[in-house]
Amino acid sequence: MAPLPFRDPGLPVDARVSDLLGRLTDEEKVALLHQHQPAVPRLGLAAFHTGMEALHGVAWLGPATVFPQAVGLASSWDTELVRRVGEATGVEARGFHHRDPVAHGLNVWAPVVNPLRDPRWGRNEEGYSEDPTLTAAMGTAYARGLRGDHPRYLRTAPTLKHFLGYNNEDDRCVTSSDLRPRVLHEYELPCFRGPVEAGAAVAVMPSYNLVNGRPAHLSPLIEEELRTWAPDGLAVVSDAYAPSNVAGLQGYLPTQAEGHAALLNAGLDSFTDQDADPSLMIESVTTAIKDGLLDRAVVDRAVGRVLALRFRLGEFDAPTGDPALDNPYASITSDVIGSHGELALEAARQAVVLLRNDSALPFERGARLAVIGTHADAVFEDWYSGTLPYRVTVRRALEDFASVSYSEAVDRIALRAADGRYLGVRGGVVAMGERALFDRFDWGDGVWTLRDVGSRRYLGVAEDGSLVAKAATPGGWDVRELFEPRFDGDALVLHNKVHGNDTGPFEVELVVDGTAEAVAVAAGADAVVLVLGNDPHINGRETQDRTTVRLPWLDLVRAVREANPKTVLVLVSSYPYALDGEEEHLPGIVWTAHGGQEQGRAVAEALFGAYSPSGRLTQTWYRSDDDLPDILDYDIIRARSTYLYFTGDPLFPFGHGLTYTTFEHSGLEWADGVARLSVTNTGDVAAAEVVQLYSAALDSRVPQPVRRLQSFRRVLLAPGETAVVDLPVEHLWHWDVTTGRRVVEAGRYELMAGASSRDIRSRLVVDVPGEAIGPRSGPLRALDFDDCDGVRLVDDEVVFTREGAWISFHDVTPEPRTGPPGTRVSVDGTSLVLTADAAGTRVREVS
Repeated sequence: MAPLPFRDPGLPVDARVSDLLGRLTDEEKVALLHQHQPAVPRLGLAAFHTGMEALHGVAWLGPATVFPQAVGLASSWDTELVRRVGEATGVEARGFHHRDPVAHGLNVWAPVVNPLRDPRWGRNEEGYSEDPTLTAAMGTAYARGLRGDHPRYLRTAPTLKHFLGYNNEDDRCVTSSDLRPRVLHEYELPCFRGPVEAGAAVAVMPSYNLVNGRPAHLSPLIEEELRTWAPDGLAVVSDAYAPSNVAGLQGYLPTQAEGHAALLNAGLDSFTDQDADPSLMIESVTTAIKDGLLDRAVVDRAVGRVLALRFRLGEFDAPTGDPALDNPYASITSDVIGSHGELALEAARQAVVLLRNDSALPFERGARLAVIGTHADAVFEDWYSGTLPYRVTVRRALEDFASVSYSEAVDRIALRAADGRYLGVRGGVVAMGERALFDRFDWGDGVWTLRDVGSRRYLGVAEDGSLVAKAATPGGWDVRELFEPRFDGDALVLHNKVHGNDTGPFEVELVVDGTAEAVAVAAGADAVVLVLGNDPHINGRETQDRTTVRLPWLDLVRAVREANPKTVLVLVSSYPYALDGEEEHLPGIVWTAHGGQEQGRAVAEALFGAYSPSGRLTQTWYRSDDDLPDILDYDIIRARSTYLYFTGDPLFPFGHGLTYTTFEHSGLEWADGVARLSVTNTGDVAAAEVVQLYSAALDSRVPQPVRRLQSFRRVLLAPGETAVVDLPVEHLWHWDVTTGRRVVEAGRYELMAGASSRDIRSRLVVDVPGEAIGPRSGPLRALDFDDCDGVRLVDDEVVFTREGAWISFHDVTPEPRTGPPGTRVSVDGTSLVLTADAAGTRVREVS
């Protein structure tokens, strides 16, 4: 008997989806809308689920190759490397799928392409850059590696996260990100457009927040923008628990039936909600159909989009023996899991950024090094990390190059109650009794963790609120190992952040002064490597933003470098730090993101010159919190934030990174949309230069970036070698609010080539033929203002937050204008200003 048409690999995917949809019952279709799609035995359909975390390697499934965090991968500025890492991750995802096809699906939830607008964002480590061009390039590369290059089949189905305007964690489900058209089209959308338009990403996940007052999962941009870019269709899967938020936490619609109907009508295809329980979704969608809120054709559309992914993944295709029809990825077995250690080392090397070097580096082999700090002998996992198959720490790797003395530099304490008994630990149980010693880690922001010295397990709180010492590291969704100390004189009370219970009071007995021990070790060494940073589960992670960019270990930094001026600070972190001037006293500073299993080897090799560091920063490092706007201020143009608009003095600028050689840039020229220059390695060490091309519009009618990345290229050069580098110039456009489209204005533009956004080596002013933007006339859409003060955006309206708040429109033909009641219209030359008489006034149009 001939196979059913949907089983025929020779038919187009659309035809196969249509055939299968025609064989499913209405009830079966509704059930397939959930993340955990049930099996349909009568048609031979296995169970399927969306979602495997694969941000920098396969996560949550046990040991697998762990690559540097995404922000570290992007610091390579090497799209081919990032593509290879994506490919390795996709191969290992196939390996897990081979091990258990039902439990380990192939719809991977990566990469994250939200631009890193604010370095305090708790999920900073998950993104690539504060720049949309660099973010789109890295996201495209990683997604392309995940999906493979076969014309018919997908290695995995990569899903971009999180659409849209998502860059804060505190109250993330109820905050609204105000995105006026220029910020939306110039900054946010390009990050998603690049990977989707290239066909690299085949799915997208909306974000938890609201955008302009509307839940992102209901955004009209899903259909109006996202799907218009996709060459081969696009599936949209929700974030976890977000669907029920629409009528729940967000209160945007009154009932779950209305919320679920709105989600499907807006373009959602798969509900990730209530974990594996589909009952809420099934009941809500069924009610919505019965009440006329939802057409069955919309259900078919959504189910069909996820089924199309399953077809492209080869789920329904048995081997035919015909190479043109067979799925090349089906032969991947679980043997590949954890097999990419060499690539992990290469990626870790390229993630290392040399921030400062006052003749301190590289070290000479055989030196006597003091290796100090919380991160010197540790390699950290993060929430979206796989389990490390092995770990190479900085301390252990440095022992291959030098004589090493070591101090973790944390206080060791005992906790004694008023009755003289001590807090003790036995078999993971914590109780008053025999004295236990604890290593105290002070992470800043009033947060401690306490590690039992005997068992090396962290003090935490069990489900019932009792104290235990069982965790090898702080971690989990609710980090139960975090304590907030509170002192009443000498009495210490430990408040647990998860359970809210207090333990104590105690008297703290200081057994070892960690700073004093570190100073003693530092003083007796030729040089110091001080390794500090963050724990990715503490004070900045999913659900929690950082409150400050200040490094919490600055007192230790100061004490150590005063004891030994030859101190090199190595920062291992998920985000930028401010150093409060300590950078001026340190002869060497190195940064890397948490770098996976090979982090220590990569750092040690860089410190001793086994290779020349080539990483470059993908974010601005600010000097203090004062340089940053409110974390909810998404208008980077008005806030003058990110390297694009920031005019202050950064600690380290976007694109910054040093090497152990020097490069000369020369001969910048421009023709036919391409800039060309020569780059020469003028030093005596082979190294990679990241050539960066920026632009500035000199004659624009609107505020434009003071510098804007056009393109970049990483070139490896031997001493004395020269390369000719071509750099496309493709982003001279801006979003013109007078016409509602991308426009390249006619006028002069400065092209700037260099080694960072502030280290410009060549400049060239060019005349670009483009459009002349005329004055505005007719009704003005309120959202299309040129400047504002004291407003919020809700759907397509401007809402004034106080009396005297205003919006202005420039280059308006001088004619009478009227605004809605409660506003005043004034004209100053060719600028029109609309001012509110009271808070709460809403404006959609000025006529």
